[in-house]
Amino acid sequence: MRLREARHAKRWSQARLVREIEEYARRKDLDIASKSSLHVYVSEWENGRRPLSSKYAAILRALLGWTDAELQADTTSTAGTLVDGYEELLLRIESARTVGTSIVQTVTQQTELLRTMDRQLGAAALVDQVHAHLGHLQETLAFAVLPEARRPLALALAEAASMAAWQALDVGAADRAWRHYELAKSAAREADSAAHLAHSMGEQSYVLADAGKPDLAAQLIAEAQRVGGKQISPRLTAWLHAAEAELYALAGMTDDCRRAIDRAAAVLPAGPEDRDADFRSVFLNEAHLTRWRGHSLALLGDERATADLQVALEAMDGTFIRAQAGLRCDLAQAYLVRREMDQARAQLREARSLATRTGSIRHRQRVERLIQRM
Repeated sequence: MRLREARHAKRWSQARLVREIEEYARRKDLDIASKSSLHVYVSEWENGRRPLSSKYAAILRALLGWTDAELQADTTSTAGTLVDGYEELLLRIESARTVGTSIVQTVTQQTELLRTMDRQLGAAALVDQVHAHLGHLQETLAFAVLPEARRPLALALAEAASMAAWQALDVGAADRAWRHYELAKSAAREADSAAHLAHSMGEQSYVLADAGKPDLAAQLIAEAQRVGGKQISPRLTAWLHAAEAELYALAGMTDDCRRAIDRAAAVLPAGPEDRDADFRSVFLNEAHLTRWRGHSLALLGDERATADLQVALEAMDGTFIRAQAGLRCDLAQAYLVRREMDQARAQLREARSLATRTGSIRHRQRVERLIQRM
């Protein structure tokens, strides 16, 4: 069996492979052996002392990307042809060197497709695809040598890692979300992109907010604004101000919240266009900002939130399924402030249905918190 070769190609230790098997099994809800038994299995598989069952073969295919035929090949017939460390390194470097603009564009399009699928299907359905996508980008960047090859790959990795982090946050994997944001920030620094760094920091602040630290989150987003400075677009600047307003609302800082919303409105480009030509991962126009203002007002317990939220619901793109769940939570919260309980219950029913449809643990938890207030 060539499992050892496949593992070395991923630069994984036996312990790392065991951890990956356990993580995959958790995601897929599979029944597998204990950690100690898995360590024995891996050693015996690699030394040919244990046959590979169909269950574990399926797991290894998904993790390593090798077919059954490749994994089960007789190593005695290939031992003389295996390349040494330097030859393998040079092969990887040559492979990374040939990555051109068209391939980077294809990878970026894959990120966009995953983002579109995420907002309609939810993050839970895309864990394997996103994990593989990030792994491919990291592997390619690791062996790119010169800056002209590394920078476009680093930009692509920054966008993909931020997307993966937001998805992890949505399914309640806070630690994974934080680590993905750290990867996105590192890639943004490698690419010398203030926009990508500021955006990653801005989104990362929501991990802190969800952990009950909105004041620290607001400090992080202020730092993101400082990092971005005048190097970022007006739309991204408005996005950072709107996010700042939400964090101030969570912290109960009413005046700061309102001032941040006003700053967002002042710099947001006019018109229906909601995506920046140079930064496609940010969605923000006047309709989105109306929703954000309504959300912040609802968090503050302001009865005027309902009007903004109703306008936002009518204008919302129907493909933003997960965002609609959040908007209906906002409406429920606004109706609770007004003591309009029937309307609040109706919105929570819709929100719960949408959250279940997309597998959003984050929104389901918010629904339950609002139900407890009724």
